[in-house]
Amino acid sequence: MDVSIVIVNYNVRYFLEQCILSVQAASKNNSTEIIVVDNNSTDESCKLLKEKYPEVKLIENKENIGFSKANNQGVKIATGDYLLILNPDTIIAEDTLDKILNFAKAKHNLGVLGVKLIDGSGEFAPESKRGIPTPSVSFNKLFGISSKRTGKYYATHLNENESGVMDIASGAFMFIKRTVFNEVEGFSEAYFMYGEDIDLSMKILNKGYQNYYYADTQIIHFKGESTTKNSKYLNHFHDAMKIFYKMHFKLNMVYDFIMRIGIEFWYLLKYFRFTKVKKGVKPAFNLLYLGDDKLIVNFLNKKYLVVKESILDDFSEIKKIIKNNKIEAVVFDNSTISNKKIIAHIQELKNENVSFKIHPKTTNFLIGSTCPNVRGHVEIIE
Repeated sequence: MDVSIVIVNYNVRYFLEQCILSVQAASKNNSTEIIVVDNNSTDESCKLLKEKYPEVKLIENKENIGFSKANNQGVKIATGDYLLILNPDTIIAEDTLDKILNFAKAKHNLGVLGVKLIDGSGEFAPESKRGIPTPSVSFNKLFGISSKRTGKYYATHLNENESGVMDIASGAFMFIKRTVFNEVEGFSEAYFMYGEDIDLSMKILNKGYQNYYYADTQIIHFKGESTTKNSKYLNHFHDAMKIFYKMHFKLNMVYDFIMRIGIEFWYLLKYFRFTKVKKGVKPAFNLLYLGDDKLIVNFLNKKYLVVKESILDDFSEIKKIIKNNKIEAVVFDNSTISNKKIIAHIQELKNENVSFKIHPKTTNFLIGSTCPNVRGHVEIIE
């Protein structure tokens, strides 16, 4: 077995199905298995898997045991030479597994491999590549101090399209040899949620391996789908920061006091920022549909003013259509358009002031997200 893909799911049924479909499309040239660990979802995620995707290995937890424990559960039954720890609110391209496997096999000291992440609006996610969040690095990040010398939090020695050595990978996508994962004893189960990806990356570095950022494949990470960014989210993040610094940077009482003050200050900044986030976005009316499914066109015509086109590789032509028709949203149909093309188009059109939705093939819904802090909207096709 080449790769075991481990996905921890909690109440994101539609995103999970979209993710599984993208993984299956990317598995044509490799032997893979998909393992889903469900943390007691109440949205019929498990029913969906049993009925529609029986080939997926499913672990059903009777309570939400958190990200770290659930991933470790999945890895215990994995048989692949490599592991891909993958968030359910992601879409990978059809050639993602081919590319990262070839890259990984060429590295003799590979630790964990991360890739370029973009969010549902096409923006690059800077957490795709990070440095070790030492106290000084975290201080600079907190107060917006960034340069090639000080901007180590987001590994600014590499630009977003440049592959190379980095320190910390994102937990949304972590590719690693199963032997290395087991050597460092997997994710620390002291973390319930957040911080565990930093901790794992550092344990791997401490064993002498090198972690890499690979920019030659891009995936969508909708962000905020597995967890709502509210006070509960902040508490988990807050607790994770305290655990991380206690594990890796405890020096003396003065140092500990300063770090505690810094963490509390960070918490307050985030709290007030999230309370100001708008919980909704202006609904789109004029819509561009890129695909060939008449049933979907008929559905969309009931709710929107629809402009239909087959997929266009000429970005300038698409932009012209958007401008001339005052398009507010673009729908990509994965039945006729590859995930790789969808990802490329979203990146190219991110500055056109439009939102994006995707129809995953063989499904009866549209799904999308326009902001990292607002959960994506699902439309059931009737």
